[in-house]
Amino acid sequence: QVRLVESGGGLVQAGGSLRLFCEASGSFGTTFDDSVVGWYRQVPGKQRELVAVFSPSGVPTYGDFVKGRVAISRDNAENSVSLQMDNVRPEDTAVYYCRMSGPGPSDYWGQGTQVTVSS
Repeated sequence: QVRLVESGGGLVQAGGSLRLFCEASGSFGTTFDDSVVGWYRQVPGKQRELVAVFSPSGVPTYGDFVKGRVAISRDNAENSVSLQMDNVRPEDTAVYYCRMSGPGPSDYWGQGTQVTVSS
């Protein structure tokens, strides 16, 4: 069983920065290195959307709405993935979820961490 635990959410002022952290634990062996890991977000009434993910080969993919404001990093030795978001906006308010998927059909989600951006 894999467990993903997010941290770093909270209240941020518009124009500020936030950093989210996700650590994976459990019985997954070396799967973390071979997984796509990253962040999604969701607001009530809307579909969950991609913020940023990191492929096993180290190639990042960013959602269009955050390009230029977000940087994702992963640490395979620590089974962790981090997200740095700068110049946050009120529309960035959402629950942010960590995800670890693959190889194969495996797909794990964290419980989510609330980020609220005040104007």
